[in-house]
Amino acid sequence: MRYLKWSFFGILTLFVLSFLHYTLPQHDIVRIVGTENRRMDLGENSWFWAAPDVGTGSGASRDVFFINAVYPNGKTMEYRNEDTGWGWPPYFKMNSSSMNTGAKELQSTAAAPKWVAVTHYGWRNQLFTIFPNVIALREVSGPDARIIPWINIVILTFLAIIIFMARRMWLQFRERMIEPAVIEAQETFDHIDARADRAKAGISGWFRRTFGRK
Repeated sequence: MRYLKWSFFGILTLFVLSFLHYTLPQHDIVRIVGTENRRMDLGENSWFWAAPDVGTGSGASRDVFFINAVYPNGKTMEYRNEDTGWGWPPYFKMNSSSMNTGAKELQSTAAAPKWVAVTHYGWRNQLFTIFPNVIALREVSGPDARIIPWINIVILTFLAIIIFMARRMWLQFRERMIEPAVIEAQETFDHIDARADRAKAGISGWFRRTFGRK
């Protein structure tokens, strides 16, 4: 049972951390090298994309803006640029067209680079054709610009406080309600066992007195 318990909590923790890592905003320092508009046919990976009613199309096929970028180390990256509307995650993004124009203005070459802080959520996975969604673009001084994730700090601190308070409430509830009930139940079972032992001893003594005589 102990291994089953820790396995359950391990899987639950992994799920929560994965959810937070996908949903919370992340920051990349990149050089934008191009933008494009593709017609995407969505399949089993559709839940990693925005809802159809806020995209540029409907159903399993739609037009999606993309931003192509390069990291300071030369690795490439592609971001999708979709509206999130009023759905999840709650970024309420509705300016994908304007952001596409802004991304074009921030394009640069390796000879004359413009470094841009890209705020996004989501993951990049080539196997499942998953792209992170851009939330904001901001030109920065250089590839070593420091971005402090204030939103993540506030949200994670708030979650830590909630977890701490929930744990305290659970410990108090267990101490005041569950543990006394368990002790009372154990005492009741012990009393029943004691009465059963006395009854058994009495019956055994009666049999010895009754049938043990010659």
